[in-house]
Amino acid sequence: MIYSCCIFVYCMFECFKTKNSVNYHLLFTLVLFSLIVTIVYLKVKEPIFHQVMYGMLVFTLVVRSIYIVTWVYPWLRGLGYTSLGVFLLGFLLWNIDNIFCDSLRNFRKKLPPVIGVTTQFHAWWHILTGLGSYLHILFSLYTRTLYLRYRPKVKFLFGIWPVILFEPLRKQ
Repeated sequence: MIYSCCIFVYCMFECFKTKNSVNYHLLFTLVLFSLIVTIVYLKVKEPIFHQVMYGMLVFTLVVRSIYIVTWVYPWLRGLGYTSLGVFLLGFLLWNIDNIFCDSLRNFRKKLPPVIGVTTQFHAWWHILTGLGSYLHILFSLYTRTLYLRYRPKVKFLFGIWPVILFEPLRKQ
């Protein structure tokens, strides 16, 4: 989670750079951050530490994304806020599952198995954060390709699954 989120952070802060440029300072900082979090977590074995470090990275992504949809590409608000909303819904359900695990387990025993499955909030966390991350990847790709003067378009496969298609480069 930490490593993939660091990749997201790098992409969001580098989306307005020229082609083939590398921000070695940011790259070094994120790799160092990831390694320190890994080493400390392996020594301390405290999940709260890992969650707080991950939360800091997600917060950084949220702030950067809000900046982009507020000041740079306001027409991307729908995609940006949808990815954030889906991700946060997964985070909310995961926390509900952590806090009320015993109560949910007892409640689930009283339900028919088909309905009980829907109260597996930890599973919903994985599904929703995966979908939210996918939508954020689309947001990042759209932002980057737009800056590089491609003409990205969001299309829906089978009418439901969003993908980005690119038109040829614009002449300058």
